[in-house]
Amino acid sequence: MKNSAVTVREKIAYALGDAAAGGITWKIMSIAFPLFFTNVFGLTFADAAALMLIARLFDVVTDPLMGSLADRTQSKWGTYRPWLIFGAIPFGLIFALLLYTPDLGPAGKRVYAYVLYLLMMAVYTAVNVPYGSLLGVMTDDDNEKNQFSSYRMVGAYAMGFITLLSFPYLQKMVGGTDAHQYAVLGAVFGIIAAAMTLVCGLMTKERLKPVRAEKYSFSQFVDLFKNKPWIYLTLIGLCTNFFNGFRYAVAGYMISYCLGGDVTVGGLIINYTVLMAFGEVTCMIFGGLSPRFTKWVGSKHMAFVWAAVICVVFSVVFFFIPMNPRYIWLMVAVVILTSVGVGLYSPLLWSMYADVADFATEKFGTSSTGLIFSSGTMAQKLGGAISGSLIALLLGLAGARMIPDDFGNMSIDPASVTESVRTMVWSLFSLIPAVIAVIMGLLAYKFPIKK
Repeated sequence: MKNSAVTVREKIAYALGDAAAGGITWKIMSIAFPLFFTNVFGLTFADAAALMLIARLFDVVTDPLMGSLADRTQSKWGTYRPWLIFGAIPFGLIFALLLYTPDLGPAGKRVYAYVLYLLMMAVYTAVNVPYGSLLGVMTDDDNEKNQFSSYRMVGAYAMGFITLLSFPYLQKMVGGTDAHQYAVLGAVFGIIAAAMTLVCGLMTKERLKPVRAEKYSFSQFVDLFKNKPWIYLTLIGLCTNFFNGFRYAVAGYMISYCLGGDVTVGGLIINYTVLMAFGEVTCMIFGGLSPRFTKWVGSKHMAFVWAAVICVVFSVVFFFIPMNPRYIWLMVAVVILTSVGVGLYSPLLWSMYADVADFATEKFGTSSTGLIFSSGTMAQKLGGAISGSLIALLLGLAGARMIPDDFGNMSIDPASVTESVRTMVWSLFSLIPAVIAVIMGLLAYKFPIKK
């Protein structure tokens, strides 16, 4: 039987999967959680840093296991789709609970945060690894893979833009305490994420049947380290997520500490979510243009190199902008220009994972699509968490102190925000990401698959 043709409807449905995971849940977890856990929930910097690092160690084990398990799933819904269909509701529910602040003491809050965060990482893995792996079985046409990947990034960045831009206004609309606002918005965004994930699972098609290994074997994990393209791409994936992780996680601190709080220009509130929302819409536009840019450059890996160069140049430029609210539009402009590079390389990364999966099948005889794509998900979470943990740790080392408020929650002592703290924050948003982008570009240049 001839496989059905790929439709625009299916590409949009596939895009909804990352609109939910990347555009809603991961975006809020990346940019809002450092501030939420320390300034609203009431964890110390040390607790927040430890939480994210423990979760990443957890991911090192669960992500590849999930990839291997997904590769062996057989059902009437396919290999990877059932994980989206049946994981959608737990995905949205646990995310909502994670943004709820329970009426517990410091020890109870700590336990709640650790348990819910680890559960969120587990369910995120159970949904997102199979979602990424879908790209390897929906089509064998390289151009269509690029298009699916481009739609994915457009969906993620479009929803990311909506999420970040609307968040502060929705907070004001909800009213009440910060804890109440986060709890309500967690429920709202959790429902939306669950619905999008379910639609993605129901409306996509698996046209290719993976060549499965009959039994679990440690050799499949060993084979990964014999796969040179996979090693390069894993390192590239870590770099992309370190680059984004530092910028998104520090954005809130940058607005608060370096600019003195939200900046209002002509009635527009520019806080950390709005600042990064300008970047999101840029990523959305250039994510859609990425296939054309790649065709113009001639290969995926060289398109990635040029995208990295853009990120390096404008990250360095940002460092030299004065820390003054009067320059907010210049900051916005440079964030937009940096995001051109991010938008161009983001679809390429996932299309290159599909190429690596095809290479592995040819070399070793069995499909390891889920296992290979799981490394992309692990890199995403590892990069985001380590960068977030380092930011919390470095702020503490730079002199930022935490003090309890009247309700027992921990907040930053304004008196501890010195020039060294502000300089640290500014560098974490600009110079350190620039160095990471240099490494990313060099790895992309040496990537073995030259298509």
